[in-house]
Amino acid sequence: MRVGPAGSERPAALDDDGVLWDLSGITADIDGDFLAAGGLDSAAAAVESGELPVIDDPADGTGMRIGAPVARPQAVICVGMNYAAHAAESGSEPPTRTVIFFKHPNTIVGPFDEVLIPPGSTKTDWEVELAIVIGTRARYLSSPSEALSHVAGFAVSNDVSERHYQIEISGGQWSKGKSSETFNPLGPWLVRPSDVGDGSGLRLQSFVNGAARQNSTTSDLIFDVAQVVFDLSQYLVLEPGDVINTGTPQGVALSGRFPYLVPGDIVECEVDGLGRQRQVFAQALP
Repeated sequence: MRVGPAGSERPAALDDDGVLWDLSGITADIDGDFLAAGGLDSAAAAVESGELPVIDDPADGTGMRIGAPVARPQAVICVGMNYAAHAAESGSEPPTRTVIFFKHPNTIVGPFDEVLIPPGSTKTDWEVELAIVIGTRARYLSSPSEALSHVAGFAVSNDVSERHYQIEISGGQWSKGKSSETFNPLGPWLVRPSDVGDGSGLRLQSFVNGAARQNSTTSDLIFDVAQVVFDLSQYLVLEPGDVINTGTPQGVALSGRFPYLVPGDIVECEVDGLGRQRQVFAQALP
C-alpha cells in the first residue's frame, strides 16, 4: 500500500492481522525500481520479522488517505472486450486477438479519491477490472508460460470511460474516452501472485449507489493474465511498474440497461483477495 496525502504517500504493508507496517526504512516508494529489485518479497520478509515500525492508524485506512499502490507508472495499457458477454453488450463479436489501447498514466489515482466527470460529459461509465502490475522487464517472451515471472502483483482497477469520447467522436481512437483526469482509481492493495494465484478464478463486482452492476470472475477472461502479458510483450516492452487493465465483464452503462454516472453517484469496485475501492463522482470544472 501507499498511504498519505497525494504526492506525499509513504510505502506501507498491511498484514493478515490488519497491522499496517511502515516500509519507509527499506524504500522511499513503491515504484518500478523497487519492484524490479524484488521489493515486494523484501517487504514481506521485513513484515515477517516484526522489526518494522507500525503506522499508528487503523488498518482500514480510516483517517488516512490511501494512494494508488504503485507510484508513477510509466504506462497504463488496457485490453478491450476481454469478456465475451461485455463484447456482446458493446455490440461486438468476441475478439480473436487482444484489443489494446492506452490510458494517460496520470489517470491513476487512489482507490477512494474523487473522480471527476469531464465538462459536458453525458456518458461517463464504470468498469471494474483486474489490474496487473509488472515487476520485471518483459520483451518478446517466447511463450505465455514465462509471463507470471514478470508480474509483481495484482490490484483492483476502475477503468472509468467516457463513451461519447470513446465511440462517437473517437474515429476508433478509444484512448480519447479513457484518459480524462482521475479516470483510473487503483488499489487499495498490490498483492503478489504467491498470495493470490495467477489471477484466475477471482470474482469481480461493481456497485453504483449500492446497487449491484457487475458480477463475474476472471475465469471468464478470453485472454488470461499469462496470455495478455505474452501478447503485449510482442508489441511493446513492458517495464517495471507498468499497469495493465485486463478488461471488464458485462454490466456497464454502455449496455443500455443502466444510466450513466452523474455528479454525486458512488461507485464501488471489488476483486476477491484484492480489496474494495469506493469513489464519489463529481463535476470537473474547466
